[in-house]
Amino acid sequence: DHSLRVHTTTALGADEIHRIGVEEVARIRAEMDEVIRRTDWFTADAARAAMGREARFAAFVAFLRTDRRFYAQTADELLTRYRDVCKRIDAKLPALFGTLPRNPYGVQAVPKFMAPTQTTAYYMPGSLRAGTPGWFYANTHALDQRPLYEAIPLSLHEAVPGHHLQIARATELAGLPAFRRSGFGYTVFSEGWALYAETLGFELGLSADPYSRWGHLQWQAFRAARLVVDTGIHALGWSRQQAIDFMVEQTGVERAFVESEVDRYTSMPGQALAYMIGKLKIEELRDRARARLGSRFDIRRFHNAVLDQGALSLPVLERQIDAWIEAQSKA
Repeated sequence: DHSLRVHTTTALGADEIHRIGVEEVARIRAEMDEVIRRTDWFTADAARAAMGREARFAAFVAFLRTDRRFYAQTADELLTRYRDVCKRIDAKLPALFGTLPRNPYGVQAVPKFMAPTQTTAYYMPGSLRAGTPGWFYANTHALDQRPLYEAIPLSLHEAVPGHHLQIARATELAGLPAFRRSGFGYTVFSEGWALYAETLGFELGLSADPYSRWGHLQWQAFRAARLVVDTGIHALGWSRQQAIDFMVEQTGVERAFVESEVDRYTSMPGQALAYMIGKLKIEELRDRARARLGSRFDIRRFHNAVLDQGALSLPVLERQIDAWIEAQSKA
């Protein structure tokens, strides 16, 4: 319970988080099943409509892992895909934000010496004062493990409107003390925002085709499954194998990657589930603001209201947004 309070900044207990996770996994998995039915893989063979749900899911995942159209043939091709996605996003950001950070960012490959043991992608902040941009690092090692349909959610998460936008904006908030301008401090806020940012791809006109939609849903399902397995391992008596099997079966993510992730959750209780808890809270606050303000709701103002206090605990964020809603209703 202490780890949950530290990482989520809430009073949510293990049982409640586990229940939320089960519900979110089921909801996302239903969307994944529907997306499969919209693919050319499904329509290419009438027998696939008669397959059982689990068998069809497994067969589709196997197809994605073996069809070469979903994988770059060179590191440059993969980087070009990421850079193309990021540039497409950049042009649409004014539709979702009233104020954008000044410091730019770039996309480059994870250095070769660390790529074999590094994650799929990560972000390193820059500094306008020091004259350095933010960097979105994409792993180009083992190209057969880097499907192209991941490019959109990873770009949204690591670059814009995810980590780069949130952290670069925080550094420019001159009226706040230095520790509030770091952009970090609360995993549930920074990673919750980045996970929420992945969902903004649809408002930006991305992820329209079924395979891109699948890429989005698979990452969302993976984060939702963390709620289940993290609490399962640390509070409900789950074994390592039980956690691995659940994540593989419900998300379709490669088993070797899941194994390493489950070991991480085991050694860092509560950290990984903060992503989804934060994302769900931001969505809840957005829906509350939209319901209260009606036609006066402005998504651009809402997003800046969330970001322009730096990283906050969820209770403080909620108070800030409630105050913002009240002010907007009287404006």
